[in-house]
Amino acid sequence: MLWDAGLEVAHSVRTIEECENEMKGDVTIRTSLLEHRKLAGSRSLYDRFRRRFAATIDLHGFYDAKLLEQQQRHLRHQDTAYNLEPNVKDSPGGLRDLQTILWIARAAGFGRTWRELAAHELMTTAEAREIARHEGLIDELRIRLHYLSGRREDRLVFDVQSALAREMGFSDTPHRRASEQLMQRYYRAAKSIRQLNVILLQNLHARLFPAEVMVRPINDDFQAIDELLDLRDESVFAKRPSAILEAFLTLQQHPELKGMSAALLRALWRSRDRVDAAFRRDPVNRARFIEILRQPRGVTHELRRMNQYGILGRYLPVFGRIVGQMQHDLFHVYTVDEHILMVIRNLRRFTEPQHAHEYPLCSRLIADFARPEVLLIAAMFHDIAKGRGGDHSELGGRDARRFCREHGLSRDDTDLVVWLVEQHLSMSLTAQKQDISDPGVVASFAAKVKTERRLSALYLLTVADIRGTSPRVWNAWKAKLLEDLFHLSQARLAGNTADRRLHDSVDARRNEALRQLRLYAVPEGAEDRLWQRLDAVYFQRHTADEIAWHARHLYFRVDSQEPVVKARLARDGAGLQVMIYLPDQKELFARICGFFGRARLSILEAKVHTSRHGYALDSFVVHDPANPNASYRDVISYIEFELKRVLIERPPLELPPVGRISRHLRHFPLSPEVQIFPDDKGTHYILEVIAGDRPGLLAQIAYTLAKANVNVASAKINTLGERAEDVFLLDGARLHDESAVLRLETALHEQLRL
Repeated sequence: MLWDAGLEVAHSVRTIEECENEMKGDVTIRTSLLEHRKLAGSRSLYDRFRRRFAATIDLHGFYDAKLLEQQQRHLRHQDTAYNLEPNVKDSPGGLRDLQTILWIARAAGFGRTWRELAAHELMTTAEAREIARHEGLIDELRIRLHYLSGRREDRLVFDVQSALAREMGFSDTPHRRASEQLMQRYYRAAKSIRQLNVILLQNLHARLFPAEVMVRPINDDFQAIDELLDLRDESVFAKRPSAILEAFLTLQQHPELKGMSAALLRALWRSRDRVDAAFRRDPVNRARFIEILRQPRGVTHELRRMNQYGILGRYLPVFGRIVGQMQHDLFHVYTVDEHILMVIRNLRRFTEPQHAHEYPLCSRLIADFARPEVLLIAAMFHDIAKGRGGDHSELGGRDARRFCREHGLSRDDTDLVVWLVEQHLSMSLTAQKQDISDPGVVASFAAKVKTERRLSALYLLTVADIRGTSPRVWNAWKAKLLEDLFHLSQARLAGNTADRRLHDSVDARRNEALRQLRLYAVPEGAEDRLWQRLDAVYFQRHTADEIAWHARHLYFRVDSQEPVVKARLARDGAGLQVMIYLPDQKELFARICGFFGRARLSILEAKVHTSRHGYALDSFVVHDPANPNASYRDVISYIEFELKRVLIERPPLELPPVGRISRHLRHFPLSPEVQIFPDDKGTHYILEVIAGDRPGLLAQIAYTLAKANVNVASAKINTLGERAEDVFLLDGARLHDESAVLRLETALHEQLRL
């Protein structure tokens, strides 16, 4: 009957002795037998089993096994409750974390309900009520998930999040989806469950396995119990609430301590409501919070701990609003609060000598940066206004100014923090969307920055911010763009004009390219025929290594009538670099993009250049997201042979097929944005496209432009997770006709709609 109902029922037939032997070697069987209850049959046999089970269970071994099982389970879910599609059963803060506590408590004879645990003084009555409320939410979510999915599905997958939110009474608002509100409620419940799980497991261990401890006083309020910070008086927070922040500062200042005791964690959790308006106004608490940010160690750990136990959101109510708030913008994979803490972690990581090799420039800059806590404050506020509506940078700047004023920062530091929050996107937008080889672009950016201190601060915050959005967003190409913009702007601020800097840079690149060519035994002067046909823009937009690579393959076929196609591993490891050289032809960019689209290769970067004698010299960086471990030699051979064939045969241009769209993008689609406008010089037009990324996207754009007889002079491809933000420099007579531009914008918009 149970099978007919669609339930998976595990069963076995064993004697009592067999049960005893099986559970000795398998914690899963031990846990299953712990859940025993009599359904039918002999009462005396059941009682005999129950007595034998109670007598033979190894409580210490069971506790250790369940704790290890939980740690391994958490690792399988990246040790975070904040996954985009969390598993309500197995993720940290899920149902299993609750069951682990109850299983250990039941094995120890403390009962099987939260009320019974409270009766045994393992938790308070208020904590029992709170954990039961969260358990009710998890149970309801899991049951509704099963009904909506029509099967046992414990993941809050994108497919059901919206429907589940509607079922549970959430509705869209102008600034937040119903699904985002549901997920915020889940994340906050999971966060509380993790808090209580840590506290209760520590309490159970102390109760079950009492041992002699070494107690050492630290000051009037705190003591060390072995390697944990503890309270000397459990009522200290009630008597002196300012000790709440002192607990985190004390842990920072005592590196021999490894964490906080269960008693201290519980006291912090129970006392979080004491962090009220009066607490926030107290100059002692304000000074202590700034002191926490100024410590040489433990800043990230203690801010995370403050967030975990509800203190940070109480001290900064604007931060409390974004705790557990998901961002369905296709490139942030963390909640807003987790992202902010990741950015702070990245900034702190720049200060640690053991990580200096990762980002040498960042490490050098932050080592010379006076009062680095201003960077942490800017990071704290840069996204704090997400979800309110309006410009989050501007709103966050207002919050930051209020914080700085209340916490006694100088006028200069306050202005810097506010400027960083308001401008935290400007450096990445300039580097990734504009042509930084253009002296005017650099001059405009430097004029906005004004000082070297601002430039260093913005660069550090930008790198930390991009790295804190998603492991997939940061890459070597973005790193190089930002570093180049930093150096160009630094030179401009130091008094060197952008033109002088670019001229010096071009000379340096040519000299380095010459050095590499001699290493490859290219005859001296052989490159001149090619380089005479290339203008300064080419040398500005390509690295010395690329210039040398091009020259090695082209110096003896400058006027070749056949296409030259060469590919190699990209020097930064981000895919393959492809060079195409041939007499320029109509629809060339679209043809190349279409080839890569059909080959299921994603384009990471495109550099389009036309020589003085009418030859196209285009460079692309591509990768295969579906087969990252494919043999690069096979892919290189395929590209060099097949792309050359396509360029020779020039088959009719076809609309590229639409690639597979991710489930995330399918359920949270991004409405495409298309803008075409003249550039500052009036010589070209700029096309800006924002759309959900998928295979063949660039090929679709190129096809539409080709059919409109619009040429692509250059392209900047910027992929942020599953969000594409691409910029094209266009030319073509039709762009001078406003109605033609409007028709092109409409055609692109329709083409990109999911």
